[in-house]
Amino acid sequence: MNYSAVIIGTGRIGFTLGFDKKREQPASHTMALMANKRINMIGAADSNPENLEKWKKYTKGKAVTFTSSQQLYSSLHPDIITVAVNEDSHMEECLAAIKAKPRIVILEKPVALNSEQAKKIADCASEYKVPVMVNHERRFSKDYLIAKEYLNKIGDIQSVTGELYSGLRIYAPEFEKDGSYSLLHDGTHLVDIVQFILDEKLENPLVTGIYRDDKSIVRNFTALYKCQKCPLVQIKMSGRSKFFSFGLDILGTQGRICLGNGYAKFYQRKESKLYTGFYSLTADKSVKIPKKTGYFANMVQNAVDFLDGKDSLKSPLSIAIDDLLVLEEIKNALAE
Repeated sequence: MNYSAVIIGTGRIGFTLGFDKKREQPASHTMALMANKRINMIGAADSNPENLEKWKKYTKGKAVTFTSSQQLYSSLHPDIITVAVNEDSHMEECLAAIKAKPRIVILEKPVALNSEQAKKIADCASEYKVPVMVNHERRFSKDYLIAKEYLNKIGDIQSVTGELYSGLRIYAPEFEKDGSYSLLHDGTHLVDIVQFILDEKLENPLVTGIYRDDKSIVRNFTALYKCQKCPLVQIKMSGRSKFFSFGLDILGTQGRICLGNGYAKFYQRKESKLYTGFYSLTADKSVKIPKKTGYFANMVQNAVDFLDGKDSLKSPLSIAIDDLLVLEEIKNALAE
């Protein structure tokens, strides 16, 4: 059985990142959906006519296009609706998608601008009985899945540090109206993967190391947590960096895991080659890291497996809302 799909939003994550030759492909919703043999792409909607024209050309005219989601839903009744619009349109477009009654909605992260909007989405999804999955892509990435399994080999977890460095502002109240700040846009990935790896919720942070620029925009912070599996969890973000970096450092009593964008390293306690009577951390060369992580393709496959009744959703709406609540606790501390 095949499933029909449409996409709302044919911009970067919806479409054009699929042409980035440096990224692992597929790197957009369009390309990931079309690469799956069980899915038939039948339509798209976007208010930008130039985006639509490029998208239609790419699909070789096999799918129809519309200038609004309302027009699309009045003509098509797909099994899968992917919502890949800007953050400030997530709630509106996701509610419309749910009310169109597909078998599933795939929503680009973050869920919404705030938890109040997210609750409206959750209530609507419950009312219409439409499951929603959120594209927290690292949950489907093979390197992070390997890391999650490898936790059993590094002893007791001593600390977990999640770091995200970029040049995008971290937070200021005036950017909440459209979500154009890194705490929401990028922080959702960082918080989600830490909670995924630990299988625990992050709550009650101690937010420190706050740096504001001359316009009172937050550019740096560190949020400290203590949870059952780990006495020290750090979420560190910088918006002053002249580079982009995303990574995790997990320190155990007998090993270490370091992974992020472009790297994955695993270490084990071994008799030291440097000091007599000591042990050192040595790279575990037995861990095989695949050249392709399958982060986007695996997300789409999870949706197909769910529709087939073979699997549960690995990134359901409820977990994504938990991520948003963690970010809001940090945001509240930054706003004080």
